Amino acid sequence: MDAPQAAGSAAAGPKIGCATGDCGACTVRLDGQVVKSCLELVQAADGSEITTIEGMADGDRLSPVQQAFCDRYGFQCGFCLSGMLFAAEDLLEKISSPSNEEVRDAIRGNLCRCTGYQNIVEAIREAAAARVATTSRD
Repeated sequence: MDAPQAAGSAAAGPKIGCATGDCGACTVRLDGQVVKSCLELVQAADGSEITTIEGMADGDRLSPVQQAFCDRYGFQCGFCLSGMLFAAEDLLEKISSPSNEEVRDAIRGNLCRCTGYQNIVEAIREAAAARVATTSRD
């Protein structure tokens, strides 16, 4: 499935990368599940809800994970951003305070050629802390 085409012309986040599911640049949520769109058949997605990184924000307000990536310089060129953000959200839905090892394991299927991963790990840990702090206040 070509995620930008399937999600509509306004979707600039998912990219065509390796076309083999190795890089994560094409990552989207398909009916709530994080998938690499290059591995999905477009016919199978007919009628499905597709969310790209453009759908993570609440209007002009970035999601906590997106904000943490901005604050920690967790991306540079943005090519890997779709996969990293969805991997981070998926991880934080399962583990509220992941270790560095758990974060690195969660992003394993995404290739970043710019940052060296340390800022990405820090951004995800910061987003986790922000989510825990928000939850404890509520």
